[in-house]
Amino acid sequence: MSEMRDYHGQCHCGAVRYTVRTDLSSMGDCNCSRCRRLGWVMQSVPSDAFTLHSGEEQLSIYHFNTEMIDHLFCTHCGIESFARGSDGKGNEMVMVNVNCLDGAPAVDRSAIQHWDGANF
Repeated sequence: MSEMRDYHGQCHCGAVRYTVRTDLSSMGDCNCSRCRRLGWVMQSVPSDAFTLHSGEEQLSIYHFNTEMIDHLFCTHCGIESFARGSDGKGNEMVMVNVNCLDGAPAVDRSAIQHWDGANF
């Protein structure tokens, strides 16, 4: 899974559509109260590797905990296919939900990084 390529992603209803360039080499999951319920498989990318094609006006923002991440979900189908924030150095990042990418390989959850968000 180390080949850099473009993936097309979308919410369930297709109102929100985007392209992300990534190699899927740093996928992870999180055990915080929100991610655990959503079943996210996350892949972080620099904001310039992400292009939103449609649906900006369909997105609603949810903040929790430190309120540093814009959790964006489609107001039609409720799916959060990506979130926006910054890394510890202030670089703008996008966290995509690998489960929302067309053509992404099956994910072996035992082989990805695990973030202990419940104790963060």
